[in-house]
Amino acid sequence: MEQPDFSVMDHPSISMRSFYPRPHRTPAPAGAEDFQVETDDGVRLAVRLHRAALTAPTILFFYGNGETAGDYDGLAPFYQQAGLNLLVSDYRGYGGSGGRPTFTAMLADAQAVLRQAKARLRAAGYADRCFVMGRSMGRHAAFELATQCTAELQGVIIESGRPSLAQFAAGLPSELAGALETAYREKVASIQLPALVIHGERDELAPVEQAEAMYASLPSARKRLLIIPNAGHNDLFHRGLNEYLAALREFTGAGAGAV
Repeated sequence: MEQPDFSVMDHPSISMRSFYPRPHRTPAPAGAEDFQVETDDGVRLAVRLHRAALTAPTILFFYGNGETAGDYDGLAPFYQQAGLNLLVSDYRGYGGSGGRPTFTAMLADAQAVLRQAKARLRAAGYADRCFVMGRSMGRHAAFELATQCTAELQGVIIESGRPSLAQFAAGLPSELAGALETAYREKVASIQLPALVIHGERDELAPVEQAEAMYASLPSARKRLLIIPNAGHNDLFHRGLNEYLAALREFTGAGAGAV
């Protein structure tokens, strides 16, 4: 689909109040490997692949604001045990990546990560079964790939997300902010890939009603909504681990049958 012009949100004042970059470098744990992706403008992004099996589906994961790829070293074994390769990319300025984050760079970089990571996986003999997953702020990268790179993906997974620009549009003139929000919602509502939406019943940052409305707007022929009881924005994994992993296995085909 035609891309809305979100470049106005790249203004330094918006980036400074919207991103929380945290440099954080850790050695790759057992069962993982690190590599770099070079963006179109030459910035190097750090990517960590947690391996399950060559035949397993791969989840390309974009995390929430203030997090890093290294923060997922302790959670990755759950994905691996569920039969999933987990590939986590750092945004600009986060983790081991260079550069400074902006909204449009986050979108463009997601495409570079998908393109180069898939080429690397294919060369290594991995199955060509890739799902993009965005948690919280990572939804922006996931929505981008789900609308611009559909041929490269088998599905999209959104955790603790909503179809809103949130802080990126805050502070803009109301008419412009409204137009951008409308364009963004239309972008999300155009996603036709199989979709899995996972959300906390008591999410304090993205009310569950917004996730339910987003889910209802998706024209995907195959979709599922999983609400984790009593979970907030950041504790879905802990509040509903078994349901969370079972949904991922079913949706990706790592378990008994895909959607």
